[in-house]
Amino acid sequence: MGAGGDAVRMEVEQKFPVENLAEVEARLAAAGIVVSGVQIEADVYFAHPARDFARTDEALRIRRAGSSVFITYKGPKIDATTKTRREIDLRLPGGDPPPEAWSDLFVALGFRPMAEVRKRRRKAHADWEGRRVEISLDDVDEVGTFVELELVTDPTDVEAAKAVLASLATHLALSPSERRSYLELLLERRGSGKDASASLPSHGC
Repeated sequence: MGAGGDAVRMEVEQKFPVENLAEVEARLAAAGIVVSGVQIEADVYFAHPARDFARTDEALRIRRAGSSVFITYKGPKIDATTKTRREIDLRLPGGDPPPEAWSDLFVALGFRPMAEVRKRRRKAHADWEGRRVEISLDDVDEVGTFVELELVTDPTDVEAAKAVLASLATHLALSPSERRSYLELLLERRGSGKDASASLPSHGC
């Protein structure tokens, strides 16, 4: 994930639907790449009070991952083949206030919780062509199983980073890629791109 700071950071990502995550893990193991244990991630996405994120291709979410909580903004995707976009990812301090308070703050400012995406995620890192690529093996509720490849870099390095991910995807026999987000896929599976907040837990996070 991206880091906060003055510099613009770009998330370069490719995601691939897979039928069997165990087969992918076996390929990673054959390459000496160790996959972590399962972590549950719950992402609550918010609708902006003044603009339509579905039209602008932006996203704002609160993520709970184990004991960690993050607020993340994702800008519009910048090409037609990958999920490359600006990302601002802020890890919230532990303790008080709890993540529910941040959700309440967003709601007080006019944002609406849209839907919660829940997944079981296992991570690995591959040193590939001089880069350290983050690999996620995801089992997403109501959506399916996927492998994500990700690099975070600066805007001048995007094309090189995309080439690295494409090369690793070929090596791992991952194809075709999926540009829609888990939120988009979830809402499509539910048959609506409209507000799905009725499915959220009481506090949203």
